[in-house]
Amino acid sequence: MNTEDLSIGVEPAPPPEYGKIKVGDLRLESGIVLEDVELAFERAGKKGAPVILVCHALTGNQYTVGTQQQPGWWHGLIGPGLYIDTNEYEVITFNVLGGCSGSTGPTSMNPLSKKTYQYNFPKITIRDIVDSQVLALRKLGIHKIKAAIGGSLGGMQVLELAIAYPDFSELIVPIAVTPYLSDYGIAFNAIGRNAIMQDPAWKSGFYSEDDRIAGLEIARMVGMVTYRTGSMFNQRFKRELKDEETFQVESYLKYQGKKLSSRFDANSYLYLLGAMDSHDIGRGRQGWKKAIQQITAKSLLLGYTGDLLYPPEKVKEIAEALKEAGKEADYVEVSTDFGHDGFLAEFPKWGGILQSAL
Repeated sequence: MNTEDLSIGVEPAPPPEYGKIKVGDLRLESGIVLEDVELAFERAGKKGAPVILVCHALTGNQYTVGTQQQPGWWHGLIGPGLYIDTNEYEVITFNVLGGCSGSTGPTSMNPLSKKTYQYNFPKITIRDIVDSQVLALRKLGIHKIKAAIGGSLGGMQVLELAIAYPDFSELIVPIAVTPYLSDYGIAFNAIGRNAIMQDPAWKSGFYSEDDRIAGLEIARMVGMVTYRTGSMFNQRFKRELKDEETFQVESYLKYQGKKLSSRFDANSYLYLLGAMDSHDIGRGRQGWKKAIQQITAKSLLLGYTGDLLYPPEKVKEIAEALKEAGKEADYVEVSTDFGHDGFLAEFPKWGGILQSAL
């Protein structure tokens, strides 16, 4: 069964609404006050219905559902009659603080200097990102939500939300995420960071729109290798050549690098890598097992086989610790060759699990 079968005979939902919410001044975890913060958003589904907050991953954006002309990155999962039914729920996604799709970040104008922030943007953490989204939801008149769902960087946000704002969401679904980023994950981020910052075109973070940051392309190539499994690469490319000197897999990675660099800001990439590196729900809370005791929401955690960055056994460990703490929690492991990218693919394998949890 494919996702299109689920929506047969279902009335099309109205197109999503897009805009920006003025959050105002935001005190960051560092103590710095970021002035005139605004978050770009997508609102899809039935207005006034229970709200589901979707938190996007590293290079994601607010275009979760999208339109028929430009489908969003979870369009096969969320929509009228789909696993997350927009005829039953209102689904809201914000472009994260520090992002480059309309929310306040390095590409934004600094209201004090009247110049683009670029690499003068202050350091941010996952906690800052979550604080900004909760403030934005309150500006929309939303003080409680049905569920918070997200994978990878999005899953980090979901865990932080459940701890920092225990009564805000009835259900949390952290996907392909662990309580803190491992040294292995930090190591790959370090490669990507160095590739960007050592590129002369980066110009210490003050490049122009016309500058091609080859380091960002390399960072993306490294990331792509960690997002999928070795078996998927081997099955897909089979050592085939594109030309006499280039393997198909090499061509694919170069294409993915150029594709990202054409739509994503290098400084945003750096700031969000930094936020990922700092992710530790136990920081300042006597460790992560102590921190999760603050969670009151029901929890559904999803892990994906072959995930190099967030191994499923580590995701399962969160669910087991929640149960030991007397919380209502379930864990499901999804078998896939996609590895970490499993949360962006093969929705029939795990979409029904989300549907049942909701």
